[in-house]
Amino acid sequence: MMSIPGGTFQMGSPEDELDRYGDESPQHEVTVQPFFMGRYAVTQAQWRVVAGYPQIDREFDPDPASFKGDNRPVEQVDWDDAQEFCQRLSAKTGKRYRLASEAEWEYACRAGTVTPFHFGETIDAEIANYDAKTEDETWKPVYGEGRKGEYREQTVDVGSLPANLWGLHETHGNVWEWCEDDWHDGYKDAPTEGRAWTEENRTETRKLLRGGSWYAIPRGCRSAVRCINLRDVRVGLIGFRVVCVPPRAL
Repeated sequence: MMSIPGGTFQMGSPEDELDRYGDESPQHEVTVQPFFMGRYAVTQAQWRVVAGYPQIDREFDPDPASFKGDNRPVEQVDWDDAQEFCQRLSAKTGKRYRLASEAEWEYACRAGTVTPFHFGETIDAEIANYDAKTEDETWKPVYGEGRKGEYREQTVDVGSLPANLWGLHETHGNVWEWCEDDWHDGYKDAPTEGRAWTEENRTETRKLLRGGSWYAIPRGCRSAVRCINLRDVRVGLIGFRVVCVPPRAL
């Protein structure tokens, strides 16, 4: 787990960012409290360990991934599977583990940067796992001054690509990561204190993901990019990482 300092940042993308999507607006100021975040997405080895802990609300498959490997990210897990993982881990350790809020996720991914990627203005297959090769009329493998590169067509081991300034690996590409939030079409009326944006009844079926995947083109891996999916979807390009909330001082 990496210690993420508290701070304030501009969430979303500016209107002049290349290949941005409209749901990244309006860009707005958010203040985030300190927290801890997984250095990597949860691995298949970690998933199997937690699968052996006592069940809280639901069973889950101890070996669901399409692309097998102890150090590869677990995928083929839905939002409720990720919730069960966090609950089991919390019960076992006595610490509070959960998914990141969307604001926490973007804040941690950016690590103080304001560019489209935490690397800078462009992206490269040597520093992220995404589709850097396939090209047709709508599918562009390059971004800005980038270049074509390898399209691995699968996940890679966590930690095999460079970290951002706060020590987090693969926040661009590899697997999409579930967040705690419900999906909203933009940031009008969004919270400004870093919490997850959820409905009170907790029954919303549309959930939010961040980060891009091995299947995504460059614009789909930017720090500000947002993705919607149903909470019960399990595919080989969706995983998650956990955060741990420090205890509050009395």
